Amino acid sequence: MLRYIIRRILSLIPVIILITFMLFALLKMMPGDPVRMMLNPGLKAEHYQAAYEAMKIKLGLDKSYPEQYLRWIGNTLQGELGWSTLHNRPVKDAIKEPLKNTIILNIFVIILELAITLPVGIKMAVKRGKFYDNAWQVFSLITYSMPSFFVALTLIFTIAIRLRLLPPGGMPLTVYGKDLAYYLSWLKYMALPVLTLTIISLAGTIRYVRNAMIDALNQDYIRTARSKGLAEKVVIYSHAFRNALIPISTIIIGAIFSQFYGAAITETVFAWNGIGHVLVKALNNRDFMLVISMNLFFAMLSIIANFVADITYGLVDPRIKLE
Repeated sequence: MLRYIIRRILSLIPVIILITFMLFALLKMMPGDPVRMMLNPGLKAEHYQAAYEAMKIKLGLDKSYPEQYLRWIGNTLQGELGWSTLHNRPVKDAIKEPLKNTIILNIFVIILELAITLPVGIKMAVKRGKFYDNAWQVFSLITYSMPSFFVALTLIFTIAIRLRLLPPGGMPLTVYGKDLAYYLSWLKYMALPVLTLTIISLAGTIRYVRNAMIDALNQDYIRTARSKGLAEKVVIYSHAFRNALIPISTIIIGAIFSQFYGAAITETVFAWNGIGHVLVKALNNRDFMLVISMNLFFAMLSIIANFVADITYGLVDPRIKLE
Protein backbone atom coordinates (compact mmCIF):
# COMPACT_ATOMS: atom_id res chain seq x y z
CA MET A 1 0.00 0.00 0.00
CA LEU A 2 2.80 2.39 0.92
CA ARG A 3 4.60 1.62 -2.34
CA TYR A 4 1.43 2.34 -4.28
CA ILE A 5 0.94 5.69 -2.53
CA ILE A 6 4.55 6.68 -3.26
CA ARG A 7 4.17 5.68 -6.92
CA ARG A 8 0.94 7.66 -7.21
CA ILE A 9 2.59 10.73 -5.69
CA LEU A 10 5.55 10.44 -8.06
CA SER A 11 3.21 10.04 -11.04
CA LEU A 12 1.53 13.32 -10.11
CA ILE A 13 4.75 15.33 -10.43
CA PRO A 14 4.86 15.43 -14.27
CA VAL A 15 1.13 16.21 -14.34
CA ILE A 16 1.62 19.17 -12.01
CA ILE A 17 4.62 20.41 -14.01
CA LEU A 18 2.61 20.20 -17.25
CA ILE A 19 -0.31 22.10 -15.69
CA THR A 20 1.91 24.87 -14.33
CA PHE A 21 3.72 25.14 -17.68
CA MET A 22 0.42 25.47 -19.58
CA LEU A 23 -0.91 28.07 -17.13
CA PHE A 24 2.32 30.07 -17.36
CA ALA A 25 2.18 29.93 -21.18
CA LEU A 26 -1.45 31.04 -21.07
CA LEU A 27 -0.51 33.93 -18.79
CA LYS A 28 2.12 35.10 -21.28
CA MET A 29 -0.29 34.84 -24.22
CA MET A 30 -2.97 36.96 -22.59
CA PRO A 31 -3.38 40.44 -24.09
CA GLY A 32 -2.34 43.54 -22.20
CA ASP A 33 0.64 44.55 -20.12
CA PRO A 34 0.37 43.60 -16.43
CA VAL A 35 2.93 46.26 -15.50
CA ARG A 36 0.91 49.08 -17.06
CA MET A 37 -2.24 47.79 -15.36
CA MET A 38 -0.53 48.11 -11.97
CA LEU A 39 0.86 51.60 -12.50
CA ASN A 40 -1.00 54.73 -11.58
CA PRO A 41 -2.33 56.20 -14.86
CA GLY A 42 -2.05 59.66 -13.32
CA LEU A 43 1.76 59.59 -13.33
CA LYS A 44 3.46 62.31 -15.31
CA ALA A 45 5.10 61.29 -18.56
CA GLU A 46 8.63 62.00 -17.31
CA HIS A 47 8.12 59.68 -14.32
CA TYR A 48 6.02 57.00 -16.00
CA GLN A 49 8.81 55.23 -17.89
CA ALA A 50 11.07 55.10 -14.83
CA ALA A 51 8.23 53.70 -12.73
CA TYR A 52 7.45 51.22 -15.50
CA GLU A 53 11.01 49.88 -15.63
CA ALA A 54 11.24 49.71 -11.83
CA MET A 55 7.99 47.74 -11.58
CA LYS A 56 9.11 45.43 -14.39
CA ILE A 57 12.31 44.62 -12.51
CA LYS A 58 10.41 44.16 -9.25
CA LEU A 59 8.09 41.62 -10.86
CA GLY A 60 10.95 39.83 -12.58
CA LEU A 61 9.52 40.50 -16.04
CA ASP A 62 12.90 41.66 -17.31
CA LYS A 63 14.16 38.07 -17.10
CA SER A 64 13.88 35.34 -19.74
CA TYR A 65 10.77 33.15 -19.85
CA PRO A 66 12.46 30.11 -18.22
CA GLU A 67 13.69 32.32 -15.37
CA GLN A 68 10.24 33.89 -15.01
CA TYR A 69 8.66 30.41 -14.91
CA LEU A 70 11.03 29.17 -12.21
CA ARG A 71 10.52 32.35 -10.20
CA TRP A 72 6.74 31.99 -10.49
CA ILE A 73 6.90 28.36 -9.33
CA GLY A 74 9.15 29.29 -6.42
CA ASN A 75 6.87 32.12 -5.33
CA THR A 76 3.80 29.89 -5.67
CA LEU A 77 5.35 27.22 -3.44
CA GLN A 78 5.91 29.94 -0.83
CA GLY A 79 2.30 31.11 -1.10
CA GLU A 80 3.13 34.24 -3.10
CA LEU A 81 0.57 34.08 -5.92
CA GLY A 82 1.18 37.51 -7.38
CA TRP A 83 -0.66 40.83 -7.32
CA SER A 84 -4.36 41.30 -8.01
CA THR A 85 -4.97 44.41 -10.09
CA LEU A 86 -8.71 44.21 -9.39
CA HIS A 87 -8.38 44.21 -5.60
CA ASN A 88 -5.06 46.11 -5.51
CA ARG A 89 -3.52 43.67 -3.06
CA PRO A 90 -1.78 40.27 -3.10
CA VAL A 91 -3.80 37.44 -4.63
CA LYS A 92 -3.55 35.34 -1.46
CA ASP A 93 -5.19 38.14 0.51
CA ALA A 94 -7.83 38.68 -2.17
CA ILE A 95 -9.00 35.04 -2.07
CA LYS A 96 -8.63 34.38 1.67
CA GLU A 97 -12.09 35.59 2.71
CA PRO A 98 -13.92 34.25 -0.39
CA LEU A 99 -12.31 30.84 0.15
CA LYS A 100 -13.66 30.72 3.70
CA ASN A 101 -17.10 31.68 2.40
CA THR A 102 -17.05 28.93 -0.22
CA ILE A 103 -15.86 26.31 2.27
CA ILE A 104 -18.67 27.16 4.68
CA LEU A 105 -21.21 27.11 1.84
CA ASN A 106 -19.94 23.75 0.60
CA ILE A 107 -20.05 22.16 4.05
CA PHE A 108 -23.79 22.75 4.20
CA VAL A 109 -24.25 21.59 0.59
CA ILE A 110 -22.33 18.34 1.14
CA ILE A 111 -24.16 17.54 4.40
CA LEU A 112 -27.56 18.17 2.80
CA GLU A 113 -26.62 16.27 -0.37
CA LEU A 114 -25.46 13.17 1.52
CA ALA A 115 -28.47 13.30 3.85
CA ILE A 116 -30.74 13.07 0.80
CA THR A 117 -28.85 10.97 -1.74
CA LEU A 118 -27.81 8.05 0.48
CA PRO A 119 -31.24 7.10 1.91
CA VAL A 120 -33.08 7.96 -1.32
CA GLY A 121 -30.64 6.04 -3.53
CA ILE A 122 -30.80 2.99 -1.26
CA LYS A 123 -34.61 3.02 -1.21
CA MET A 124 -34.73 3.45 -5.00
CA ALA A 125 -32.63 0.31 -5.40
CA VAL A 126 -34.79 -1.65 -2.96
CA LYS A 127 -38.01 -0.50 -4.69
CA ARG A 128 -36.60 -0.77 -8.21
CA GLY A 129 -39.25 -0.40 -10.90
CA LYS A 130 -41.92 0.79 -8.47
CA PHE A 131 -43.51 4.23 -8.15
CA TYR A 132 -40.95 5.53 -5.64
CA ASP A 133 -38.06 4.60 -7.91
CA ASN A 134 -39.73 5.94 -11.06
CA ALA A 135 -40.71 9.24 -9.42
CA TRP A 136 -37.17 9.94 -8.24
CA GLN A 137 -35.75 8.92 -11.60
CA VAL A 138 -37.99 11.46 -13.34
CA PHE A 139 -36.95 14.10 -10.79
CA SER A 140 -33.27 13.32 -11.29
CA LEU A 141 -33.57 13.52 -15.08
CA ILE A 142 -35.33 16.89 -14.87
CA THR A 143 -32.85 18.41 -12.42
CA TYR A 144 -29.88 16.95 -14.30
CA SER A 145 -30.99 18.74 -17.48
CA MET A 146 -31.50 22.12 -15.78
CA PRO A 147 -28.58 24.60 -15.70
CA SER A 148 -27.66 26.01 -12.33
CA PHE A 149 -28.59 29.59 -13.22
CA PHE A 150 -32.12 28.44 -14.15
CA VAL A 151 -32.55 26.69 -10.80
CA ALA A 152 -31.15 29.74 -8.99
CA LEU A 153 -33.42 32.22 -10.79
CA THR A 154 -36.46 29.97 -10.25
CA LEU A 155 -35.79 29.80 -6.51
CA ILE A 156 -35.23 33.55 -6.34
CA PHE A 157 -38.52 34.24 -8.13
CA THR A 158 -40.62 31.80 -6.10
CA ILE A 159 -39.09 31.88 -2.61
CA ALA A 160 -37.53 35.35 -2.44
CA ILE A 161 -39.80 37.50 -4.64
CA ARG A 162 -43.20 35.81 -4.60
CA LEU A 163 -43.22 34.27 -1.12
CA ARG A 164 -40.70 36.70 0.42
CA LEU A 165 -39.34 34.06 2.74
CA LEU A 166 -35.63 34.56 2.08
CA PRO A 167 -33.38 37.33 0.71
CA PRO A 168 -32.76 37.05 -3.05
CA GLY A 169 -28.99 37.25 -2.73
CA GLY A 170 -25.99 38.95 -1.23
CA MET A 171 -24.59 38.31 2.21
CA PRO A 172 -24.18 40.15 5.52
CA LEU A 173 -21.46 42.76 5.78
CA THR A 174 -19.20 40.32 7.60
CA VAL A 175 -19.46 36.56 7.61
CA TYR A 176 -18.31 35.95 11.14
CA GLY A 177 -20.15 37.36 14.12
CA LYS A 178 -20.76 36.42 17.74
CA ASP A 179 -24.42 37.32 17.95
CA LEU A 180 -26.90 34.44 17.52
CA ALA A 181 -29.38 36.63 15.66
CA TYR A 182 -26.66 37.58 13.21
CA TYR A 183 -25.79 33.93 12.55
CA LEU A 184 -29.46 33.21 11.84
CA SER A 185 -29.57 36.17 9.47
CA TRP A 186 -26.48 34.85 7.74
CA LEU A 187 -28.09 31.41 7.33
CA LYS A 188 -31.00 33.09 5.57
CA TYR A 189 -28.64 34.55 2.97
CA MET A 190 -26.97 31.18 2.55
CA ALA A 191 -30.17 29.12 2.24
CA LEU A 192 -30.92 29.71 -1.46
CA PRO A 193 -27.35 29.13 -2.72
CA VAL A 194 -27.16 25.92 -0.67
CA LEU A 195 -30.53 24.76 -2.00
CA THR A 196 -29.51 25.52 -5.58
CA LEU A 197 -26.19 23.67 -5.38
CA THR A 198 -27.87 20.73 -3.66
CA ILE A 199 -30.60 20.41 -6.31
CA ILE A 200 -28.19 20.45 -9.26
CA SER A 201 -25.89 17.89 -7.61
CA LEU A 202 -28.58 15.46 -6.46
CA ALA A 203 -29.35 13.80 -9.80
CA GLY A 204 -25.97 12.29 -10.56
CA THR A 205 -25.24 11.17 -7.01
CA ILE A 206 -28.68 9.62 -6.46
CA ARG A 207 -28.46 7.57 -9.65
CA TYR A 208 -24.91 6.50 -8.80
CA VAL A 209 -25.96 5.31 -5.32
CA ARG A 210 -28.98 3.53 -6.81
CA ASN A 211 -26.92 1.68 -9.42
CA ALA A 212 -24.25 0.71 -6.89
CA MET A 213 -26.90 -0.67 -4.54
CA ILE A 214 -28.62 -2.60 -7.36
CA ASP A 215 -25.30 -4.23 -8.27
CA ALA A 216 -24.72 -5.14 -4.63
CA LEU A 217 -28.24 -6.54 -4.15
CA ASN A 218 -27.78 -8.82 -7.17
CA GLN A 219 -24.71 -10.52 -5.72
CA ASP A 220 -24.74 -14.13 -4.55
CA TYR A 221 -23.87 -13.27 -0.95
CA ILE A 222 -27.09 -11.24 -0.68
CA ARG A 223 -29.15 -14.25 -1.74
CA THR A 224 -27.23 -16.33 0.77
CA ALA A 225 -27.91 -13.81 3.55
CA ARG A 226 -31.63 -13.81 2.75
CA SER A 227 -31.75 -17.60 2.63
CA LYS A 228 -30.37 -17.65 6.17
CA GLY A 229 -33.42 -15.70 7.32
CA LEU A 230 -31.68 -12.43 8.16
CA ALA A 231 -33.87 -9.37 8.53
CA GLU A 232 -34.21 -7.31 5.35
CA LYS A 233 -32.73 -4.22 7.00
CA VAL A 234 -29.67 -6.23 8.05
CA VAL A 235 -29.28 -7.54 4.51
CA ILE A 236 -29.61 -4.07 2.97
CA TYR A 237 -27.52 -1.98 5.35
CA SER A 238 -25.04 -4.46 6.84
CA HIS A 239 -24.29 -6.44 3.70
CA ALA A 240 -25.37 -4.66 0.50
CA PHE A 241 -24.65 -1.07 1.50
CA ARG A 242 -21.24 -1.86 3.00
CA ASN A 243 -20.12 -3.32 -0.32
CA ALA A 244 -21.86 -0.63 -2.39
CA LEU A 245 -19.97 1.94 -0.33
CA ILE A 246 -16.80 1.08 -2.25
CA PRO A 247 -17.79 2.77 -5.54
CA ILE A 248 -19.99 5.29 -3.73
CA SER A 249 -17.00 6.59 -1.73
CA THR A 250 -15.24 7.66 -4.93
CA ILE A 251 -18.19 9.69 -6.21
CA ILE A 252 -18.66 11.29 -2.77
CA ILE A 253 -15.03 12.40 -2.64
CA GLY A 254 -15.28 13.76 -6.17
CA ALA A 255 -18.46 15.64 -5.26
CA ILE A 256 -16.83 17.21 -2.21
CA PHE A 257 -13.93 18.64 -4.22
CA SER A 258 -16.00 19.56 -7.28
CA GLN A 259 -18.18 21.85 -5.19
CA PHE A 260 -15.27 24.29 -4.94
CA TYR A 261 -15.01 24.97 -8.67
CA GLY A 262 -18.59 24.13 -9.63
CA ALA A 263 -20.30 26.97 -7.79
CA ALA A 264 -19.08 29.95 -9.84
CA ILE A 265 -22.39 30.58 -11.61
CA THR A 266 -24.47 30.04 -8.49
CA GLU A 267 -22.27 32.34 -6.40
CA THR A 268 -22.47 34.99 -9.12
CA VAL A 269 -26.28 34.81 -9.39
CA PHE A 270 -26.69 35.14 -5.63
CA ALA A 271 -23.78 37.62 -5.26
CA TRP A 272 -22.22 35.28 -2.71
CA ASN A 273 -18.64 36.38 -2.11
CA GLY A 274 -17.00 33.02 -2.79
CA ILE A 275 -14.03 32.02 -4.92
CA GLY A 276 -16.27 31.26 -7.90
CA HIS A 277 -17.74 34.75 -7.79
CA VAL A 278 -14.25 36.23 -7.41
CA LEU A 279 -13.08 34.28 -10.48
CA VAL A 280 -15.94 35.60 -12.62
CA LYS A 281 -15.20 39.18 -11.55
CA ALA A 282 -11.50 38.67 -12.26
CA LEU A 283 -12.31 37.45 -15.78
CA ASN A 284 -14.58 40.41 -16.44
CA ASN A 285 -11.92 42.85 -15.20
CA ARG A 286 -8.94 41.17 -16.90
CA ASP A 287 -7.21 40.42 -13.60
CA PHE A 288 -5.06 37.75 -15.24
CA MET A 289 -2.85 36.97 -12.24
CA LEU A 290 -5.88 36.21 -10.10
CA VAL A 291 -7.43 34.12 -12.89
CA ILE A 292 -4.27 32.04 -13.32
CA SER A 293 -3.92 31.53 -9.57
CA MET A 294 -7.54 30.42 -9.27
CA ASN A 295 -7.17 27.98 -12.16
CA LEU A 296 -4.03 26.57 -10.56
CA PHE A 297 -5.96 26.14 -7.31
CA PHE A 298 -8.80 24.33 -9.08
CA ALA A 299 -6.35 22.10 -10.97
CA MET A 300 -4.63 21.12 -7.73
CA LEU A 301 -8.02 20.35 -6.17
CA SER A 302 -8.85 18.04 -9.07
CA ILE A 303 -5.52 16.23 -8.74
CA ILE A 304 -5.92 15.86 -4.98
CA ALA A 305 -9.50 14.58 -5.42
CA ASN A 306 -8.41 11.85 -7.82
CA PHE A 307 -5.50 10.89 -5.58
CA VAL A 308 -7.65 10.69 -2.44
CA ALA A 309 -10.32 8.72 -4.34
CA ASP A 310 -7.76 6.15 -5.49
CA ILE A 311 -6.33 5.71 -2.01
CA THR A 312 -9.77 5.57 -0.39
CA TYR A 313 -10.92 2.94 -2.88
CA GLY A 314 -8.07 0.70 -1.82
CA LEU A 315 -8.63 1.30 1.89
CA VAL A 316 -12.38 0.63 1.74
CA ASP A 317 -12.04 -2.57 -0.31
CA PRO A 318 -9.38 -4.88 1.18
CA ARG A 319 -9.78 -7.22 -1.82
CA ILE A 320 -8.13 -4.72 -4.12
CA LYS A 321 -4.42 -5.36 -4.52
CA LEU A 322 -2.75 -2.00 -4.96
CA GLU A 323 0.44 -3.31 -6.41
